[in-house]
Amino acid sequence: MVTVCATPGCGKYAKLQCPTCFNLNLDNPSNFCSQACFKSFWPIHKIYHQPSTGNSDDLPAKFKNYDFTGSLRPAKVTPMRKVPEGIELPDHAISSIPLKEKEAYRKNAPIIVYKPDEIEIMRHLAKMSREVLDIAGNVAKVGMTTEEIDIIVHNAIVERGAYPSPLNYYQFPKSCCTSINEVICHGIPDERPLQDGDILNVDVSLYWKGYHCDLNETFLIGNVDEQGKKLVQTAYECLELAIAICKPGVLYRELGNVIQKHAKKNGFSVVKNFCGHGTGRLFHCVPDVPHYSNNKAVGVMKPGHVFTIEPMINEGTWQDQFWPDGWTAVTADGKRSAQFEHTLLITDTGVEVLSKRAVGSYIDRHF
Repeated sequence: MVTVCATPGCGKYAKLQCPTCFNLNLDNPSNFCSQACFKSFWPIHKIYHQPSTGNSDDLPAKFKNYDFTGSLRPAKVTPMRKVPEGIELPDHAISSIPLKEKEAYRKNAPIIVYKPDEIEIMRHLAKMSREVLDIAGNVAKVGMTTEEIDIIVHNAIVERGAYPSPLNYYQFPKSCCTSINEVICHGIPDERPLQDGDILNVDVSLYWKGYHCDLNETFLIGNVDEQGKKLVQTAYECLELAIAICKPGVLYRELGNVIQKHAKKNGFSVVKNFCGHGTGRLFHCVPDVPHYSNNKAVGVMKPGHVFTIEPMINEGTWQDQFWPDGWTAVTADGKRSAQFEHTLLITDTGVEVLSKRAVGSYIDRHF
């Protein structure tokens, strides 16, 4: 089997093994194509060598009496990172409160219709966002921590002159969300190593030139069982089927009917307490896009609308609960959840997937 350099974005044949990985006798040692690549990636790669078990003995105090629904446990969360000077900041970057977003919801603002010049900005932003998510998917592997993935995502975003939209959004401490197994969404990257058989959702959002783009995918880590693969593929198919009916004149509430029908046919349930949303000038805004059938969503698709569809599909119950960190939403029965998300534009004749996959993206190689 050809080994690829562990440095994100390199892609070259790797023949040099990390000596520390070798000395620690790690199950999944990293290889590099050259000393230059090894040295450039070392500040991030060295985290891989640090022991982090995520065992219950290491739990933060607020988790001590929490009754977990599944087997996943939180690990150490490192301090919030900063972005370099010169990068344009959203309003929540300093105060943690998205004031413009709150004001739009308070005033019951209408669905934004974007102009051609704005759409061009969002097209370029979506392309950058896809690049970042693909980087995360390509490096995710057994033994890597979601903390490492967050560092890689953070660096990839700021290198493109953008801001990680989740960072300090209502005090969210990281630059992306990483949701493992029973975590439905909004998992906080930490120092737990990914395990063989995990399913991992990485949710990436970028802010650039005054606009946001939002997308995510669920990745297979190591040897995932057939039921897990079916869950992930069904979640992907639910998104694709919903996109297929998008065009001017379609009611937003119709998307949930398509999604739930396909999920139910495959023996899965659809999360009801989280939904897709408008995005662009604001990180989250109208329209609300529920993913379950017979919902009461308001609005009709019109050219210039930009929004996300992001169905969360569960093995067991659709119901959820929160970890004591206030962010991590998990299935109420501890069974797995999978999700996929795109940012979409309604055109005069149909729909454009702004965050579409490039040739060679993760999902095209696995399904």
